[in-house]
Amino acid sequence: MKPLPAWADLLLLPLLNLALALCVSALVVLAAGQSPVGAMRALLVGSFGSWDSVGYTLFYATDMIFAGLAVAIAFQCGLFNIGVEGQAAIGGLGLALVCLGLDAALPVALLLPLAILGGAAGGALWGAVPGWLQARRGSHIVITTIMFNFIAASLLVYLLVNVLIEPGQMAPETRRFAAALPQLTAFGFPGHSPVNLALILALLAALGVWLLIWRTPWGYGLRVAGANPEAARYAGIDHGRRIILAMAISGALGAGIAVNELLGTHQKLLLNFTGGAGFTGIAVALMGRNHPAGVLAAALLFGALAQGGAELSFEMPEVPRDLVLVVQGLVILFTGALGGLLRAPLARLLAMGR
Repeated sequence: MKPLPAWADLLLLPLLNLALALCVSALVVLAAGQSPVGAMRALLVGSFGSWDSVGYTLFYATDMIFAGLAVAIAFQCGLFNIGVEGQAAIGGLGLALVCLGLDAALPVALLLPLAILGGAAGGALWGAVPGWLQARRGSHIVITTIMFNFIAASLLVYLLVNVLIEPGQMAPETRRFAAALPQLTAFGFPGHSPVNLALILALLAALGVWLLIWRTPWGYGLRVAGANPEAARYAGIDHGRRIILAMAISGALGAGIAVNELLGTHQKLLLNFTGGAGFTGIAVALMGRNHPAGVLAAALLFGALAQGGAELSFEMPEVPRDLVLVVQGLVILFTGALGGLLRAPLARLLAMGR
């Protein structure tokens, strides 16, 4: 079977997979005794029907961009990073420590970039350790990153309950930060939504990843190391160093979730602020073919599913919330795990048209 043209592989095939997922989702909604047309309309209107809906979709998509980029850059080095949740959590801890320790002494204009750097440093450190364990000790990256998710969650619980909790309150949360990222509404974005400057940072991160991976010798070496480690060693590329740095960059990108959630919305460190975005980033990266442009498109889709699913539950309360999760899961299934299901039929169809 001949390989698909680039345009078909990167654009047409994901769209067909998405259409198939939506068709199966419609059948599931119909089997539950509800109107598929009404459900899909509620999803679409809930995601893009007003400026507020668009703002919330973009807010959720921001998390997905950071998570998808974090997973994608590890994939380019041949690594399956399942630890973005933990890396985002420790990134949030680093961000919070900077804010709590310095917000009384520094102006907001200086505190914000330092907090972002603190978050990136925390995520990078938490990502680099499993990278080092694989590169220098042979520990499998999947196992270590899963374990580090649990360690990060437990560490955050301990610190919030015993050390960082605001005095006099029961909820395991810190006090509010004195600084926050500006909402995009302050720059003229219509409506009222939590979308904030982190969206711009996410777009810049996507551009930076593209330049790093596809426009630098280091990025070329990273892709070679991921595609063929033996060839990389033969060419003199330090495969182990590439693994460590790729995981550090992946962790720093994952910390962008903390920037969006903590500096952009909550203005305090709290438990479970990631909301599973680190795991959804795996599907975003797979659907986006581990390319920044694809990640942006997939992140917008999953942001729309998150916002549209919430609106669907509100507009059609007879539709169980679990059914919304089933729809989201089917999209992940057909665009991720079964992403190659239509590859052979599409290749034959394109070959017939030549």
